[in-house]
Amino acid sequence: MRDLKLIWDFKGPDAHKIAEHHVIHLKEYVKASQVPVTIMTTEIINELHSIAYLVVREDAMKPIRDALKPHRGQVYQSNLDT
Repeated sequence: MRDLKLIWDFKGPDAHKIAEHHVIHLKEYVKASQVPVTIMTTEIINELHSIAYLVVREDAMKPIRDALKPHRGQVYQSNLDT
């Protein structure tokens, strides 16, 4: 079963701060819903674009996607897989 990365994009001068704040809400949702998510973090793409993301197994993705409405998603590859 694959792991999927659900991504929320934030752009502008405050993008990283907004992405960090979004992760707080993702963690609250995961705790309340008891969904199987272990990775929730941010990534700076450039000075005006940051993302917040979580990683979930493909078989558990649909309810999370429907509830949280990520901007996009992709197959997750950890650094250990390379």
